[in-house]
Amino acid sequence: MVSLWGKKDDDAEDRPQNGESSETEPRASEANERTHLLPPQNHDAYLSPDDPAVSPYNLWSVRAIRYFTVFFAIITFLWWTLLLVSIFVSPPGMHSRGSGFFDFSYTTLTMGVLLILLLFFSTPSKAAQVTCLVLSVILLVDMILVLAVPRLRVEEGWVGIASVVWATLIGFWTVFSDRLVAWGKREEEERLTGRQESRRTLRQWCSVLTSTIFLVIIAAVAVLLTATLILRSRDASLAPPGERYYVDGDKYQIHVFCEGNSSNFKYSSKKVPTVLFEAGYGPFAGGMNQIALGAYANGSIGRYCYSDRPGIGWSDNAPSPFSAGMAADVLSEALARVGEEGPFVLVSAGVGSVYSRIFSSRKSNRIKGLLLIDPLHEDLLHTIGSPNRGFLLWAWGIISPLGLDRLPAALFKGRTREDRVYGRSAYQNGKFIKAKLQESLVADSLTKNELSSARYIQEKNIPLVVVSSGINVRKDNEWEKKQRDLTHLTKKLVSWDVVSKAPSEVWSTFEGREIIEKRLKDLVHG
Repeated sequence: MVSLWGKKDDDAEDRPQNGESSETEPRASEANERTHLLPPQNHDAYLSPDDPAVSPYNLWSVRAIRYFTVFFAIITFLWWTLLLVSIFVSPPGMHSRGSGFFDFSYTTLTMGVLLILLLFFSTPSKAAQVTCLVLSVILLVDMILVLAVPRLRVEEGWVGIASVVWATLIGFWTVFSDRLVAWGKREEEERLTGRQESRRTLRQWCSVLTSTIFLVIIAAVAVLLTATLILRSRDASLAPPGERYYVDGDKYQIHVFCEGNSSNFKYSSKKVPTVLFEAGYGPFAGGMNQIALGAYANGSIGRYCYSDRPGIGWSDNAPSPFSAGMAADVLSEALARVGEEGPFVLVSAGVGSVYSRIFSSRKSNRIKGLLLIDPLHEDLLHTIGSPNRGFLLWAWGIISPLGLDRLPAALFKGRTREDRVYGRSAYQNGKFIKAKLQESLVADSLTKNELSSARYIQEKNIPLVVVSSGINVRKDNEWEKKQRDLTHLTKKLVSWDVVSKAPSEVWSTFEGREIIEKRLKDLVHG
């Protein structure tokens, strides 16, 4: 190159030509203090963070976790289905002496957690991990409660224990899975895009929000389950006044209580009968007990016994299905274990009269009298066996572990363990609901057939007393007709008393209680 002065520029060849960089200048690709501490790479080969190929599923460990989660979901669904069926028909070895609603609740909760994990598998979040960890700790507390309290352990059995342990393990599995996916996501983003992606799309934010909301709801459900378990633990400390006896091949226990000594009372050189009470809708101790206490205190009766039907009071739930005839059989077995041989005067109320009539027909040689208080006729069994009532009982039972009625009553209304076991809140108990569901499912089929047969088998020379609610008789002609028909169960009707101002619980009025005690004394001593 020649300069303007006509001389050749010797340094021209050393200058950069047409954008060429000088060897003495630092290259852009060379490492310096601002360069990421990685070997020089071709950044043009990186993928966009939005590329579908940037996925944690590229890692075999993440894919394996997902396969295991699907497998666990299938197992949980099969177990959930089996528990649902066992509410109505108990498979061999699957009977729970408790209600069976708690193990179903824990399995439903487990299924919900697994579904959320699968639906939002590729969008892990800190919020979901924290919520799942809290949920897992709550479930761990539930597991400890079930295992530590003897009565809860007995009622839940291996089915309930397995359900709560599985729920706890799945809770911790969810935390582990979410963290592993988050790690895999970071690894793939750094490998394929050169950096960890910190931004989220609107769709991802919606996924995180939705999963977190559902997990918070599930955690709240777990808190309610824990609170109800604590109430159950408290109720388990209330000792029964009598004893529990194994029945039906030692599958479950029913509670029997006896008081007095009939050998101290003699009439015509014969042993005075023991009065055997059968409660109506609810537990005996919370209703008819005042009849027994009053009659025993004034000497009208010398000895009486009562038994809580399966699922009511201190008794365990029986396997499903369970009819009134089955209840009569286990009552006979329990009385034999107690050593009670009779003779008996049977006193029952409402739906309890169905159980007493079947027991009377099968043990006629030991029955010395029947006293039926506002009894339920076999033609009216459809009122307690309707499909609508059965569905409502099932739905009520499914949500009963949440304690939506028991918890507020205990916290704000001062309801005690006595109220919950045999008192005014007993109907909120899961075992009680299960017993009523069992009663409803077979009322208009098995139980009705058993009761129809009992009517023909019934010994006709047994003294009979019927005491009816005047309120029910006046407002329902059909009820009055059926009460009249029940006075013909035997040929020895002692009396039919209609207590004018009494409700179904005739003993709740002074006149009703006075008439019942008088008729009871006549049956026992005459």
